[in-house]
Amino acid sequence: MDDLDHRLIALLRTDARAPLAQLAKALGVSRGTVQNRLDKLIASDVILGFTVRLKNPATPDRIRAIMMVEVAGKSSRRVAQALRGLPQLHALYSTNGPFDLIAEIECANLEEFDRVLSSVRTIEGIARSETSLLLAPA
Repeated sequence: MDDLDHRLIALLRTDARAPLAQLAKALGVSRGTVQNRLDKLIASDVILGFTVRLKNPATPDRIRAIMMVEVAGKSSRRVAQALRGLPQLHALYSTNGPFDLIAEIECANLEEFDRVLSSVRTIEGIARSETSLLLAPA
C-alpha cells in the first residue's frame, strides 16, 4: 500500500458510498485508477467490506458500555469465546496494558445491562473487569 491507497481508504472511511468520480477528483487521479486501486484493496483483503454507520439518535434508548477485562493466566482464548457468546457483545478487541481484552457491549436497558455484568462475573478466567457506560459522543 502506498500513499494513494491510504488517502483512498481515508476518503472511504468518511463516505464509503462516494462516487468513483468524486474520489478521483479528490485524489487528483483518474476514475480508472481509483477503480483499479479499490479492486486491488478488496482482492487483497485490505478492505473486507462496506458497512452502515447509524447516527446515535437511531438507537437513542440503547445502553452502551466499554468493558476492560484482565484475564487470569493463559485463559484469554476461553474468556474471549465466552464473551463472544453474549448476544449483547458488539465487538471484542485484544489489547496491551493492564487489561487483556476490551469488549463493546450494547443492551436494551439497564436491567439487561445488569444481567450481562452478572453473566460476565461468572466467566472462569476473568481476574478483573472494569466497565464504563458510554454517555454521549464527544
